[in-house]
Amino acid sequence: MNDVIKLLNSHRSIRKFTDQEIPRGLLLELIQAGQAAATSSHVQAYTVIHVKNPDNREAIAELAGGQGYVASSAAFLVFCADMKRPTEASARTGANVERGMTEQLLVATVDTALMAQNVAIAAESEGLGICYIGGIRNNPDAVSELLRLPAHVYPVFGMCLGYPAHQPEVKPRLPVEAILKEDYYTDDSDHVAAFDDTMQAYYQSRSSGNKNSDWSHNLTPLFDSKLRPHMRDFLVKRGFTMK
Repeated sequence: MNDVIKLLNSHRSIRKFTDQEIPRGLLLELIQAGQAAATSSHVQAYTVIHVKNPDNREAIAELAGGQGYVASSAAFLVFCADMKRPTEASARTGANVERGMTEQLLVATVDTALMAQNVAIAAESEGLGICYIGGIRNNPDAVSELLRLPAHVYPVFGMCLGYPAHQPEVKPRLPVEAILKEDYYTDDSDHVAAFDDTMQAYYQSRSSGNKNSDWSHNLTPLFDSKLRPHMRDFLVKRGFTMK
Protein backbone atom coordinates (compact mmCIF):
# COMPACT_ATOMS: atom_id res chain seq x y z
CA MET A 1 0.00 0.00 0.00
CA ASN A 2 1.16 3.53 -0.70
CA ASP A 3 0.84 6.23 1.97
CA VAL A 4 -2.50 7.53 0.65
CA ILE A 5 -4.14 4.11 0.76
CA LYS A 6 -2.70 3.50 4.24
CA LEU A 7 -4.19 6.81 5.38
CA LEU A 8 -7.60 5.93 3.95
CA ASN A 9 -7.56 2.54 5.67
CA SER A 10 -6.63 4.08 9.02
CA HIS A 11 -9.78 6.22 9.33
CA ARG A 12 -11.50 6.35 12.73
CA SER A 13 -14.23 8.66 13.98
CA ILE A 14 -12.69 10.91 16.64
CA ARG A 15 -14.95 12.20 19.40
CA LYS A 16 -12.40 13.45 21.95
CA PHE A 17 -10.15 16.35 21.06
CA THR A 18 -7.30 18.28 22.64
CA ASP A 19 -7.49 22.02 23.24
CA GLN A 20 -5.11 22.73 20.36
CA GLU A 21 -6.60 25.11 17.81
CA ILE A 22 -6.52 24.58 14.06
CA PRO A 23 -4.57 27.38 12.33
CA ARG A 24 -6.78 29.47 10.05
CA GLY A 25 -4.45 28.87 7.13
CA LEU A 26 -4.73 25.11 7.53
CA LEU A 27 -8.52 25.29 7.69
CA LEU A 28 -8.57 27.22 4.42
CA GLU A 29 -6.27 24.63 2.85
CA LEU A 30 -8.68 21.86 3.90
CA ILE A 31 -11.64 23.67 2.32
CA GLN A 32 -9.66 24.22 -0.87
CA ALA A 33 -8.80 20.52 -0.93
CA GLY A 34 -12.52 19.84 -0.58
CA GLN A 35 -13.23 22.04 -3.58
CA ALA A 36 -10.83 19.92 -5.66
CA ALA A 37 -13.24 16.96 -5.44
CA ALA A 38 -15.21 15.87 -8.49
CA THR A 39 -18.38 17.92 -9.01
CA SER A 40 -21.23 17.22 -11.40
CA SER A 41 -20.94 19.46 -14.49
CA HIS A 42 -18.76 21.82 -12.43
CA VAL A 43 -21.89 22.96 -10.55
CA GLN A 44 -20.09 23.00 -7.15
CA ALA A 45 -23.44 22.79 -5.37
CA TYR A 46 -22.23 23.16 -1.80
CA THR A 47 -21.64 25.71 0.92
CA VAL A 48 -19.72 25.12 4.16
CA ILE A 49 -20.67 26.97 7.35
CA HIS A 50 -17.84 27.27 9.88
CA VAL A 51 -19.78 27.54 13.14
CA LYS A 52 -17.65 29.59 15.54
CA ASN A 53 -20.28 31.07 17.89
CA PRO A 54 -20.09 28.98 21.12
CA ASP A 55 -23.81 29.34 21.82
CA ASN A 56 -24.67 28.11 18.33
CA ARG A 57 -22.27 25.21 18.74
CA GLU A 58 -23.98 24.23 22.00
CA ALA A 59 -27.39 24.53 20.39
CA ILE A 60 -26.42 22.34 17.44
CA ALA A 61 -24.89 19.77 19.80
CA GLU A 62 -28.27 19.41 21.49
CA LEU A 63 -30.25 19.49 18.24
CA ALA A 64 -28.01 16.70 16.94
CA GLY A 65 -28.96 14.44 19.83
CA GLY A 66 -26.74 15.63 22.66
CA GLN A 67 -23.42 15.10 20.87
CA GLY A 68 -21.14 17.18 23.08
CA TYR A 69 -18.10 16.94 20.79
CA VAL A 70 -19.92 19.29 18.40
CA ALA A 71 -19.23 21.98 20.99
CA SER A 72 -15.83 20.76 22.20
CA SER A 73 -14.05 20.08 18.89
CA ALA A 74 -11.53 22.64 17.64
CA ALA A 75 -13.72 23.40 14.63
CA PHE A 76 -17.21 22.47 13.55
CA LEU A 77 -18.35 22.65 9.94
CA VAL A 78 -21.83 22.22 8.49
CA PHE A 79 -21.83 21.01 4.89
CA CYS A 80 -24.84 22.28 2.98
CA ALA A 81 -26.23 21.20 -0.38
CA ASP A 82 -26.62 24.50 -2.20
CA MET A 83 -28.69 24.91 -5.36
CA LYS A 84 -29.27 28.61 -4.69
CA ARG A 85 -25.91 29.78 -6.04
CA PRO A 86 -25.86 27.81 -9.33
CA THR A 87 -29.53 28.37 -10.21
CA GLU A 88 -29.23 32.10 -9.53
CA ALA A 89 -26.06 32.23 -11.65
CA SER A 90 -27.91 30.51 -14.46
CA ALA A 91 -30.91 32.84 -14.12
CA ARG A 92 -28.64 35.89 -14.47
CA THR A 93 -27.76 34.71 -17.99
CA GLY A 94 -31.44 34.89 -18.92
CA ALA A 95 -32.10 31.16 -18.64
CA ASN A 96 -35.62 30.00 -17.74
CA VAL A 97 -34.49 28.16 -14.60
CA GLU A 98 -36.42 25.15 -13.29
CA ARG A 99 -35.86 24.85 -9.56
CA GLY A 100 -36.59 22.06 -7.10
CA MET A 101 -35.97 19.11 -9.42
CA THR A 102 -35.17 15.74 -7.84
CA GLU A 103 -31.99 15.56 -9.92
CA GLN A 104 -30.89 18.91 -8.48
CA LEU A 105 -31.32 17.52 -4.97
CA LEU A 106 -29.26 14.45 -5.88
CA VAL A 107 -26.53 16.48 -7.57
CA ALA A 108 -26.22 18.89 -4.65
CA THR A 109 -26.17 16.10 -2.06
CA VAL A 110 -23.57 14.04 -3.94
CA ASP A 111 -21.41 17.11 -4.62
CA THR A 112 -21.52 17.97 -0.92
CA ALA A 113 -20.58 14.47 0.18
CA LEU A 114 -17.66 14.27 -2.23
CA MET A 115 -16.40 17.68 -1.15
CA ALA A 116 -16.66 16.80 2.54
CA GLN A 117 -14.80 13.53 2.13
CA ASN A 118 -11.93 15.38 0.48
CA VAL A 119 -11.87 17.70 3.50
CA ALA A 120 -11.84 14.68 5.83
CA ILE A 121 -8.94 13.00 4.03
CA ALA A 122 -6.96 16.24 3.87
CA ALA A 123 -7.58 16.81 7.60
CA GLU A 124 -6.42 13.32 8.53
CA SER A 125 -3.29 13.75 6.40
CA GLU A 126 -2.43 16.72 8.63
CA GLY A 127 -2.85 14.74 11.86
CA LEU A 128 -6.38 15.93 12.60
CA GLY A 129 -9.30 13.71 13.53
CA ILE A 130 -12.83 14.09 12.21
CA CYS A 131 -16.32 12.91 13.02
CA TYR A 132 -19.31 13.28 10.70
CA ILE A 133 -22.50 14.47 12.41
CA GLY A 134 -25.57 13.24 10.56
CA GLY A 135 -27.62 14.03 13.66
CA ILE A 136 -28.17 17.60 12.47
CA ARG A 137 -30.90 16.09 10.29
CA ASN A 138 -32.79 15.24 13.48
CA ASN A 139 -33.88 18.87 13.61
CA PRO A 140 -33.10 20.34 10.19
CA ASP A 141 -35.58 23.23 10.50
CA ALA A 142 -33.96 24.50 13.69
CA VAL A 143 -30.44 24.06 12.32
CA SER A 144 -31.39 25.88 9.11
CA GLU A 145 -32.90 28.74 11.08
CA LEU A 146 -29.85 28.97 13.31
CA LEU A 147 -27.52 29.12 10.30
CA ARG A 148 -29.87 31.43 8.35
CA LEU A 149 -29.97 29.10 5.37
CA PRO A 150 -32.03 30.41 2.43
CA ALA A 151 -34.34 28.42 0.18
CA HIS A 152 -32.72 25.79 -2.04
CA VAL A 153 -30.04 25.15 0.60
CA TYR A 154 -30.18 22.38 3.21
CA PRO A 155 -27.75 21.03 5.85
CA VAL A 156 -26.59 17.55 4.86
CA PHE A 157 -24.30 16.82 7.84
CA GLY A 158 -21.80 18.39 10.17
CA MET A 159 -18.14 17.58 10.77
CA CYS A 160 -16.11 17.92 13.97
CA LEU A 161 -12.40 18.54 13.45
CA GLY A 162 -9.54 18.70 15.91
CA TYR A 163 -6.39 17.08 17.19
CA PRO A 164 -7.25 13.64 18.62
CA ALA A 165 -7.22 13.10 22.38
CA HIS A 166 -7.78 9.34 21.96
CA GLN A 167 -6.87 6.67 19.45
CA PRO A 168 -9.84 4.32 18.95
CA GLU A 169 -9.43 1.11 17.00
CA VAL A 170 -10.24 1.05 13.31
CA LYS A 171 -13.74 -0.36 12.87
CA PRO A 172 -13.87 -3.34 10.49
CA ARG A 173 -15.60 -3.04 7.13
CA LEU A 174 -17.48 -5.63 5.11
CA PRO A 175 -15.16 -7.90 3.13
CA VAL A 176 -14.44 -6.53 -0.32
CA GLU A 177 -15.98 -9.69 -1.80
CA ALA A 178 -19.37 -8.56 -0.48
CA ILE A 179 -19.04 -5.13 -2.08
CA LEU A 180 -17.28 -5.84 -5.38
CA LYS A 181 -19.35 -7.95 -7.78
CA GLU A 182 -18.45 -9.05 -11.29
CA ASP A 183 -20.90 -8.18 -14.07
CA TYR A 184 -24.08 -8.90 -12.05
CA TYR A 185 -25.51 -8.43 -8.58
CA THR A 186 -25.07 -11.61 -6.53
CA ASP A 187 -26.15 -12.76 -3.09
CA ASP A 188 -23.76 -11.94 -0.27
CA SER A 189 -25.54 -13.42 2.78
CA ASP A 190 -22.59 -15.71 3.56
CA HIS A 191 -20.23 -12.71 3.67
CA VAL A 192 -22.68 -10.84 5.91
CA ALA A 193 -22.89 -13.78 8.33
CA ALA A 194 -19.11 -13.92 8.55
CA PHE A 195 -18.95 -10.15 9.02
CA ASP A 196 -21.42 -10.38 11.92
CA ASP A 197 -18.91 -12.66 13.67
CA THR A 198 -16.12 -10.18 12.94
CA MET A 199 -18.11 -7.27 14.35
CA GLN A 200 -19.18 -9.17 17.45
CA ALA A 201 -15.52 -9.91 18.21
CA TYR A 202 -14.65 -6.26 17.58
CA TYR A 203 -17.35 -4.90 19.88
CA GLN A 204 -16.33 -7.25 22.69
CA SER A 205 -12.62 -6.48 22.44
CA ARG A 206 -12.45 -2.74 21.70
CA SER A 207 -10.95 -0.50 24.35
CA SER A 208 -14.10 1.55 24.95
CA GLY A 209 -17.84 0.97 24.71
CA ASN A 210 -17.80 -2.82 24.78
CA LYS A 211 -21.11 -4.41 23.85
CA ASN A 212 -22.58 -7.73 22.77
CA SER A 213 -23.83 -7.04 19.25
CA ASP A 214 -23.00 -7.46 15.57
CA TRP A 215 -23.46 -5.59 12.30
CA SER A 216 -26.94 -6.89 11.45
CA HIS A 217 -28.34 -6.17 14.93
CA ASN A 218 -26.84 -2.67 14.88
CA LEU A 219 -28.89 -1.93 11.76
CA THR A 220 -32.19 -2.64 13.52
CA PRO A 221 -32.81 0.92 14.82
CA LEU A 222 -32.32 2.24 11.28
CA PHE A 223 -34.86 0.01 9.60
CA ASP A 224 -37.49 -1.17 12.12
CA SER A 225 -39.09 2.28 12.14
CA LYS A 226 -39.35 5.25 9.80
CA LEU A 227 -36.07 7.10 10.16
CA ARG A 228 -36.40 10.90 10.06
CA PRO A 229 -39.75 10.90 8.23
CA HIS A 230 -39.75 14.70 8.52
CA MET A 231 -37.01 15.04 5.91
CA ARG A 232 -39.27 14.92 2.84
CA ASP A 233 -41.53 17.73 4.04
CA PHE A 234 -38.47 19.68 5.18
CA LEU A 235 -36.82 19.40 1.76
CA VAL A 236 -40.02 20.50 0.03
CA LYS A 237 -40.10 23.58 2.28
CA ARG A 238 -36.47 24.24 1.35
CA GLY A 239 -37.55 24.46 -2.29
CA PHE A 240 -36.65 20.93 -3.36
CA THR A 241 -40.12 19.98 -4.59
CA MET A 242 -38.64 16.85 -6.21
CA LYS A 243 -40.44 17.19 -9.51
